[in-house]
Amino acid sequence: VVSSSGGLRTERRISHVYIMNVPTYHKPLMITDAAINIAPTLEEKADICRNAIDLWHIINDKDKIPKVAILSAVETVSSSMPSTIDAASLCKMAERGQITGADMDGPLAFDNAISAEAVKDKGIVSKVAGDADILVVPNIESGNALAKQLIFLGHADAAGIVLGARVPIILT
Repeated sequence: VVSSSGGLRTERRISHVYIMNVPTYHKPLMITDAAINIAPTLEEKADICRNAIDLWHIINDKDKIPKVAILSAVETVSSSMPSTIDAASLCKMAERGQITGADMDGPLAFDNAISAEAVKDKGIVSKVAGDADILVVPNIESGNALAKQLIFLGHADAAGIVLGARVPIILT
């Protein structure tokens, strides 16, 4: 599938999305990319966001806008933590129309992405924080660990899909 000579590739980077039903979260949650891209570049993360946003629009109300949280370990930008710089850059790309169809915010730590209480405690002002629909992880290690923690400890149901190809690809 990932081979450029196979004919299944599109202009976008191929990426993976887990669609999850987490019993302790108030709505379905998407996590990307936890299975394909090991250490994506900023440009690859932009495609990962676009793929997930497009999927969200396909399976949800067309009049709504998904809330995309770009995850890192903290919610402030720091040159010592490259994922925070990527998160801020992705949000600036969204502001300038390079990524469309969603409200985006980041960097956000996981608790700030999904917990209104954590957002209130930290005084974060955001349309996304505390109510994310899509979580964009910094790398495969964090995404894979997060998804499996939700599945095995949080009793989440999960379905995986590969995006960016010319045909649907389902992963178990």
